[in-house]
Amino acid sequence: MRTVLLHHVVRTSAAVGATRSRKEKSAALAALLNLAGPEEVAPATAWLAGEPRQGRIGTGWRTLSGLAGAPAAAPTLGVAQVDALLTELAGTSGAGSARRRRELLESLFAAATEEEQAFLVRLLTGELRQGALEGVMLDAIAAAAEVPAAVVRRAFMLSGRLPETAALALAEGAAGLEAVRLEVGRPVRPMLASPGSSLDAALESLGEEVTVEYKLDGARIQVHRSGDEVRVWTRTLREVTDGVPELVARVRELPCRSAVLDGETLALDDDGRPGKFQDTMSRFGSEASEASEASEEVLLSPFFFDLLHLDGRDLLDEPLAARLDALAGLLAEPAQEPLRMPGVRRPTPAEAADVLDGALSAGHEGVVVKALDAPYAAGRRGKSWQKVKPVHTLDLVVLGAEWGYGRRTGTLSNIHLGARDPDGGPPIMVGKTFKGMTDELLAWQTKEFPGHAVHDDGHVVEMRPELVVEIALDGAQRSVRYPGGVALRFARVLRYRPDKTPAEADTIDAVRALL
Repeated sequence: MRTVLLHHVVRTSAAVGATRSRKEKSAALAALLNLAGPEEVAPATAWLAGEPRQGRIGTGWRTLSGLAGAPAAAPTLGVAQVDALLTELAGTSGAGSARRRRELLESLFAAATEEEQAFLVRLLTGELRQGALEGVMLDAIAAAAEVPAAVVRRAFMLSGRLPETAALALAEGAAGLEAVRLEVGRPVRPMLASPGSSLDAALESLGEEVTVEYKLDGARIQVHRSGDEVRVWTRTLREVTDGVPELVARVRELPCRSAVLDGETLALDDDGRPGKFQDTMSRFGSEASEASEASEEVLLSPFFFDLLHLDGRDLLDEPLAARLDALAGLLAEPAQEPLRMPGVRRPTPAEAADVLDGALSAGHEGVVVKALDAPYAAGRRGKSWQKVKPVHTLDLVVLGAEWGYGRRTGTLSNIHLGARDPDGGPPIMVGKTFKGMTDELLAWQTKEFPGHAVHDDGHVVEMRPELVVEIALDGAQRSVRYPGGVALRFARVLRYRPDKTPAEADTIDAVRALL
């Protein structure tokens, strides 16, 4: 089997970016995977999905831009060779590490062609992140391995690791993928809710066999317990165990040996009302050590709404009604502060409306209507869960910002907003807004945005699509001004969402649905 070169990955990435056809994207990716050897599948998959297998390796744009030496005349770098170098780079620390890291990067870039150098810069700085390409890649893995797409998706959802899923599919086929099971201590991708237009519409869509639960303004958490060991992950599967000892303590008190719980957490004030979202998120810095003294004073309360595993019994494929029964039994003790998400099963329309009114009166966002017969579709945003809020909101990607004028002179103000392309292309611009921004938020944007900039012409700062912002709006309208044919109406900033990646932003289809 011939060695797959970095050159082949670069050309495939360019081909994927040059077409809007999901079928053509998948075919190009599958063709590359079929060429790759066992050691090449995982890194090639990771790169084409926009991130090294090693994650962010602490190398910034400024460092990489200073490596622009004479490129190699011809491509020679193998995928496995580059992956090994990145592994060494990620593991280099301690005395003399800066010099060694520089040497490794210089050797890599000296051996790369001009085309490969440009690709590496974008890969290592996060600019290749395309979010929805993950879905296209799953289709490509299924095609390359000649296995059903549903089998690939389930294995990925249970393992949470795309490169390893690809390697397993190509090496062992459907049998290897079907052997993947939920493991306590390894997070699964969370099931997601689709936006519902109204409570009545959600109830009509899902029927009488539903539960209606509070939708909190908090952070999604997944908690695993095995004996006395408790670990906590965010919705993006980033572990935050060390930063949330009070959550660990609460789960350790539960009467079980092992469990996997899904829920939300948030800070409550003395009256039991939700604190600011920023207060909750202050406990979820990229590293536990980043928590400030002020954030350490913010206590988090957990509210669980699903149970995926209990004492050796996997519940993923059981209907929600059975999972809720198991959850109710688990949370019956201890009898102190409730851990269960408030809600009502099989409510009448009037009772469902009361749940929504109660959630809003308590300061929460709204409700989630869930079908009681639905299994846990990890990683999917299907119609079995529908979230209902009184105000339309969308999570969009910041594509750029304009330097302000008048009272806002010297600040980055009017932000450009993009919706996710479900076929893996770059975000699609759907509008701009400068509304809803406090002086504090303007100051934060002006400090934060330059670190994501790719170009500044003195008027507009163009940015890599890395930041997600929650926007409130009155709806959408048809527009010839923007490439997606739709524009936001009366958009205003609610908050930034550091708990979400661009891969979790709302799609252009979600915007068009508001027409």
